[in-house]
Amino acid sequence: MAGLRFKICGLTDPADVPAALLAGAGYLGFVFFPKSARHLTIPDAALIAGTVPEGICKVALTVNASDAELDAIVGGVPLDMIQLHGSETAERVDEVRDRFGLPVMKAVGVSSEEDLPKLDEMGRAADQLLVDAKPPKGADLPGGNGVAFDWRLIAGRRWPVPWMLAGGLTPENLDEAVRLTGARQVDVSSGVERAPGVKDADRIAAFGAAARRLG
Repeated sequence: MAGLRFKICGLTDPADVPAALLAGAGYLGFVFFPKSARHLTIPDAALIAGTVPEGICKVALTVNASDAELDAIVGGVPLDMIQLHGSETAERVDEVRDRFGLPVMKAVGVSSEEDLPKLDEMGRAADQLLVDAKPPKGADLPGGNGVAFDWRLIAGRRWPVPWMLAGGLTPENLDEAVRLTGARQVDVSSGVERAPGVKDADRIAAFGAAARRLG
């Protein structure tokens, strides 16, 4: 079985990159959503992403972004993948892939069995799926809220594309999350922070160590 791959999302400081690489991250995520504490300007994102070596997947997290917004992001930051984390449709996934020539990861929020058909639909459209916790009612953010969903909802489920588990993951609960879902890729943001938008190198290292134990 291939090792557990993981994404550190919401990097905001150049120092986050070596910490994530040392921990063994295969993906690094950059947030372009002004309501988020992890939001980056394009120049700041370009500065951080420019330090990432080849072979590490650089992901732009966007939320219902327009073509013009995506044009600016893709034109200004070296990227390998676009993550759509809003209410984008399967048709929008196709449009973004065709326009930018980059693979598209589509996030789908889950809180009950009623959300599972959306995963099947997006699994036929996107290049990867991000199976995330649906945000609490009234939340400003579609993700990165530090909440988990009932992992048993997706136990044994698979889709035609690679998928990544997200939502409330921490170094402490990663083992249980992987055991219940069978995930081989996971995404963490708030679970390796000491404050919203401020990554903690020790927490990142602990997450990487937990992932290696499961690899």
